[in-house]
Amino acid sequence: MTDERAHAFTDDALGAHDAVALAALVRAGEVNPRELVAAAVARAGRIDGALLPVAHASYERPRISREGIGGPLWGVPTYLKDNVDLRGLPTAMGSEAFRARPARRNARFTDQFLATGLAVLGKTRLPEFGLNASTEFAAAQPVRNPWKPSHSAGASSGGSAALVAAGVVPIAHANDGGGSIRIPAACCGLIGLKPTRGRLVTNAQGGKLPIDLVTDGVVTRSVRDTAAFFAAAERHHHNPKLPPLGLVEGPGRRPLRIGLVVDSPIAKTDEPTRRAVEETAARLEAMGHRVEPTTLPFGEEFSRDFLSYWGYIAWVIAVTGRLVLDPSFRSGRLDGLTTGLRRRFQTEFPRTPGVLRRLRRAEAVYAGIFRDHDAILSPVLAHTAPPIGHLSPNVAFDELVERLLRYVAFTPVNNVTGGPGIALPTGAAPGGLPIGVHLSAAHGQERLLLELAFALEADRPWRRIQD
Repeated sequence: MTDERAHAFTDDALGAHDAVALAALVRAGEVNPRELVAAAVARAGRIDGALLPVAHASYERPRISREGIGGPLWGVPTYLKDNVDLRGLPTAMGSEAFRARPARRNARFTDQFLATGLAVLGKTRLPEFGLNASTEFAAAQPVRNPWKPSHSAGASSGGSAALVAAGVVPIAHANDGGGSIRIPAACCGLIGLKPTRGRLVTNAQGGKLPIDLVTDGVVTRSVRDTAAFFAAAERHHHNPKLPPLGLVEGPGRRPLRIGLVVDSPIAKTDEPTRRAVEETAARLEAMGHRVEPTTLPFGEEFSRDFLSYWGYIAWVIAVTGRLVLDPSFRSGRLDGLTTGLRRRFQTEFPRTPGVLRRLRRAEAVYAGIFRDHDAILSPVLAHTAPPIGHLSPNVAFDELVERLLRYVAFTPVNNVTGGPGIALPTGAAPGGLPIGVHLSAAHGQERLLLELAFALEADRPWRRIQD
């Protein structure tokens, strides 16, 4: 371990095991869930002051469900992100604009999450309403990256990613409305699968939007943990409109046609990220896949439309907050990014019908990509995780938006179109920060993405922060 890294791995009940291994130990009677919880709580105490990933703790009363007892991930400790309701804990959504009160009931996704057998120890921090790509705040301290605490852990699932990367728990909840599973996974050296829209139960916030951008999932340190979670979640709920996923256990066997995208139409990729993507392409070719350069049909107009829709979300939050969130809500307390997005939307309001029309059409355009390709390989982000402050909500709004567009140049396509995408930690920058690559596939093809992920993991195991 270098002096900069901050992790909690030690010789305790958790060890360096992933969730699948821990659940197997519980089933074999070699460890009990109480020991795992105690170890995770102790680990959280060791890194919380340095990384600040936890929003609300429930260490004396871990949350489990009757349905989850004996489930595939029974007894494994975890956390929920603080934008999903968990009965008895507040849902603050990273905002100081209202006083969050304890939720009266679980969100539907929370029930699905608990049905896997996981034991929830608390909730993780996110930037205000998940709108930023770094877990930073106007007044509070940020969540920091375990690999390099002077840098961003990504967002909006930054708290979850920091906990998993630092070894507090092997798996944690994340959700994704513009890249928020995949971005923190890339920043923190984790696996993050954004599933096809509808694969899991509908997210409470996303389901109310004209175009549902939001899907739930997890961040993990092993591909098999991600595969095990989705298989377990499917036991609770399967969408009959999508092909069953089942448990994916290893690489696929057939050669694939993979399109290679290195630069976005709106941002040039930095050299370390470009190198990580090209090296991954070479590895896939060595496995027998055909990798060929291609371009994606989503350019500057798509980015502008997505930004307008992001502004619409901020506007809805501002005008409905007292009714939907809490009577204590005050829009004047919103941070600079949320306020700026709201004001931008108000000036662009006449564009809204066209924005919605074009964004809805993007799903068919996305589907057309996979007539010629089985998967698309690209960066997750156009550059490596930035230092804390680069994406602070206190940066002047116009400059902050430009920085976000130059950074988050690849992931929003999958949110608008509903297609699946996975971030994999195949690279590293010269200073040690992880770099993630991104694989996309046709709707319903999570199995293909997981098989590719298994192949890359077997070919060259991911770096470990504790080494």
